Amino acid sequence: MAYETSETAAIPSTGGAVAPSYGRRMGRNKVPEVTVYFWIIKVLCTTVGETAADLLNEKAGLGLSGVSALMGALLAVVLVVQFRTTAYRAGVYWPAVALISIVGTLISDNLTDTMGVPLETSTTVFAIALAIVFMVWYRRERTLSIHSIDTIGREACYWLAVLFTFALGTAAGDLVSERIDLGYWVSAVLFALAIAAVGLAHFQLGLDAVWSFWIAYVLTRPLGASVGDYLSQPTGHGGVGLGAVVTSALFLTVILGLVVYLAVTRRDVTEQARSARRAA
Repeated sequence: MAYETSETAAIPSTGGAVAPSYGRRMGRNKVPEVTVYFWIIKVLCTTVGETAADLLNEKAGLGLSGVSALMGALLAVVLVVQFRTTAYRAGVYWPAVALISIVGTLISDNLTDTMGVPLETSTTVFAIALAIVFMVWYRRERTLSIHSIDTIGREACYWLAVLFTFALGTAAGDLVSERIDLGYWVSAVLFALAIAAVGLAHFQLGLDAVWSFWIAYVLTRPLGASVGDYLSQPTGHGGVGLGAVVTSALFLTVILGLVVYLAVTRRDVTEQARSARRAA
């Protein structure tokens, strides 16, 4: 699924006024073009977020608190590197996504398993938090476009939104899975159909590109989690029985291969970033 998430798609008429831009403008977009590679790696990162969190929590014996502290520290380091870059770098951007998927999963799991917060409550809280991020982002920048992540302020809003989409997708996915009890593969098909419906609404019915992108972004979280659980869980629990170690290693290998390919070919670099590089 590809989206032209242009800045103009998210900006209402302002009588010719130029929206303010907060922070130092870097001139190059710091996120990749939304292509089929983007969605494949996103779903794979989501799956790794589910299986890796389970692996570290259950197999390594770190517990939710230990895993959360470790992954949070790693994410902070990678995000510092990401913010210090001046353009999109596949080798930095995608590790940040993989780590933030794990952290988003752990935030939801901590609320549910450690603090006993009902899934209905956590789903609602994360949805409100994501809505607040979007409101602040739009009020500051007059756009939610991912084709113009070229200031510190926009990048901060972008990564906050990504974090809450993972947390929201985790809580909502668990809520659907536990309440309806469809099984892993049926849940995966259900979420895949929901994403397909969003794509159809965008391409055929004119659903706004920015909103269709973010809705699909949220839905890929429970899709990836369902796929990860289906592959890793024992056959007696409705899974294939590969285990968390094999599933995580398999998907990480594929992610690594795709990221190396994109880093070499730069096929997911946006036209804005290409133009800025040529002008530099």
